[in-house]
Amino acid sequence: MIKIFKTFGGYIETPHVEKGGWINITQPTTEEIDRISQEFHLPDDIIRDILDTDERPRLEFDDDWTLVIIRIPIKSANNGIPYYTVPLGIFMTDEFTMTLCLMDNGILPIKEPSPFREQYREITDVYNFILRLFLRSGNTYLNYLKEINQQTSVIEQDLEKSIKNSELNKLLKMEKCLVYFITSIKANEIVLAKLRNSKKITSEINEDLLEDAIIENKQALEMAQIYSDIQSGMMDAFASVISNNLNVVMKQLTLISIILMIPTLIASIFGMNVPNYIENWTWAMPFIIILSLTFSIFGVMLFRKRQWF
Repeated sequence: MIKIFKTFGGYIETPHVEKGGWINITQPTTEEIDRISQEFHLPDDIIRDILDTDERPRLEFDDDWTLVIIRIPIKSANNGIPYYTVPLGIFMTDEFTMTLCLMDNGILPIKEPSPFREQYREITDVYNFILRLFLRSGNTYLNYLKEINQQTSVIEQDLEKSIKNSELNKLLKMEKCLVYFITSIKANEIVLAKLRNSKKITSEINEDLLEDAIIENKQALEMAQIYSDIQSGMMDAFASVISNNLNVVMKQLTLISIILMIPTLIASIFGMNVPNYIENWTWAMPFIIILSLTFSIFGVMLFRKRQWF
């Protein structure tokens, strides 16, 4: 989907590109990709780079354009893992600025009238616009990290009584999410540092906004690393818990088998085709049943005394 706005705030949508305008593209179709290349005269290789899910964040300068690629978090249940990251490209020329992402995202939501609803004034500087994207990206990382932590706590409660690997697989997916987050946040941090130190950027950058973006990015990185370290330890601990739970179940089944073996043994002895001196006794059957129950109860009490049950 392609939306064209008069300014970076995304308040006023226009049918055609104006000087200083902003083009927001999300989940482009094949026809829209052709239009990007032909109408906006963008290099095909740059478009392919931005739409590559494995593209690394970077800052690139050319005579006619400047490209900034960052990685942003995505929430999706259809990708095998609930959270992952994709590249977001910001393509800047003298005429317009274009943001391009292959997935719908919470950083630049295509269906909302403005991604900066908390701002009541227009954003006119492209680099400060990029810093706002870094800031929103950091906030989104933090929100998703809190959700990952909450989901991990639920999985922990299930793992304490589990003897299956399904909960352990869920925990492994959470760990993969954190690895994606850490890798992407570190790469974004490098791009932020390049933006701060680049001599090719001539416009004045809002230092307060830059500082906020850096702080938010570092906070997200620290939280992701802390959660990752905790989960790495939990993976080993809960693998032992599952093994121990399985051993407990096997022990209980073995004790039950022993208890059931007692009446079976007694019935087998008295059921043999040899004289046992009670075959003609009227109360033989009740006697055998009572004897079996007595030894079985004795076995249960013995196991409970040893705290095996």
